[in-house]
Amino acid sequence: MFNVRAFSIGKAHEEVLKTILKYGVYIVTEDNEKTIELPEPLNIHVKEPFADYMVSPLNMFREGAMQKYVHDLLYGNDNDFVYTYHDRLFDYPITVGSEDNAGCGSFNAADRQLASIGDGDRKGIDQIRYIIEKLKSDPNSRRAQGITWTPYKDTVSDNPPCLQRIQCFVRDGALNMYVEFRSNDMLSALGANMYALVHLQKMIADGVGASVGWYSHTSASAHMYHERDHEELVKYIKGLGLADVIQHYESGKYIQL
Repeated sequence: MFNVRAFSIGKAHEEVLKTILKYGVYIVTEDNEKTIELPEPLNIHVKEPFADYMVSPLNMFREGAMQKYVHDLLYGNDNDFVYTYHDRLFDYPITVGSEDNAGCGSFNAADRQLASIGDGDRKGIDQIRYIIEKLKSDPNSRRAQGITWTPYKDTVSDNPPCLQRIQCFVRDGALNMYVEFRSNDMLSALGANMYALVHLQKMIADGVGASVGWYSHTSASAHMYHERDHEELVKYIKGLGLADVIQHYESGKYIQL
């Protein structure tokens, strides 16, 4: 496993990109996307997630866009995408009616016409409320977690969620958060992911009555889309002073400056 420890989430983002450029290998995804991916999972650990700087100066998203992403995660939006992280965490879907479970064992989308509630209608499971109430009643609990993966939907979806799980702990009066991604675009998405998730961490901490503690972020597949996001990548490479060394890395074979 690769490990990045940094004083802020903005700095962590930069260090992650350095790590992928140095150790990443070329992979073509099942969607035929060309990527540079770390050969092992990556963990990011930030002791004080609200320390400056939260957004790398090289990030294409500025404060306004980041705040919009925070709002969408915490309060939802009108996006008609197949899922949102807000809906999966605040309104987790559940099937209803015993007869509706027919076809659950099938991997054919046509067999998955299941009646369900949640995932946007406010009738599902509010996992964030559960986390807050669980930690208020038992601060030492290791069960305060929320998930996004919904097997009957996501195993037949072309766009399953990348964020899989969040878990919160209260230790020494601080609310610590651990998150897991099955797949993570570390170039274009990581900065916004971390920025929004630490604001979710603060929402939970405020609900529990704790301060904000450390933030830990693990990605099973940490990668970048070096061709699709070429212009953005070159900006980071030059801004981080890597233009003269990239040729010595495996990834340098696939990146034109």
